[in-house]
Amino acid sequence: MQSYTIGQAARLLGVSPDTARRWADAGRVTTHRDEGGRRLIDGRDLAAFSVEVAQGQAQGQAQGGNGEDDVPYTSARNAFPGIVTAVKLGDVAAQVEIQAGPHRLVSLLTREAVEELGLEVGMQATARVKSTSVHVDRT
Repeated sequence: MQSYTIGQAARLLGVSPDTARRWADAGRVTTHRDEGGRRLIDGRDLAAFSVEVAQGQAQGQAQGGNGEDDVPYTSARNAFPGIVTAVKLGDVAAQVEIQAGPHRLVSLLTREAVEELGLEVGMQATARVKSTSVHVDRT
């Protein structure tokens, strides 16, 4: 049976290696160590856990997903909740500006993403910054 390192599992789950490590430390997914001491997750365990994670995300969205107590599933740590102040749509790309307190954030993303999120001037949104990228979550 194939096993996955914490880093490989994180990529497959769409989270950071730190998040995958915390989940393993909390016992949410079982790990074992190889002869080199690396923590591994059996493929069957990872498959079952990935379904559990996806179902949890779907339930959160089905229950509204807009409550103040909702915890987003994201690896980006730097969140800037604010208000959308501008949306400029091109044929393929779009530019979204968010004013988050004293911070003005500008994100370039696809037009399709803006339309899927339903982003419009005046609505609340959260810009999430990781490295040099800005991720936008609708709130």
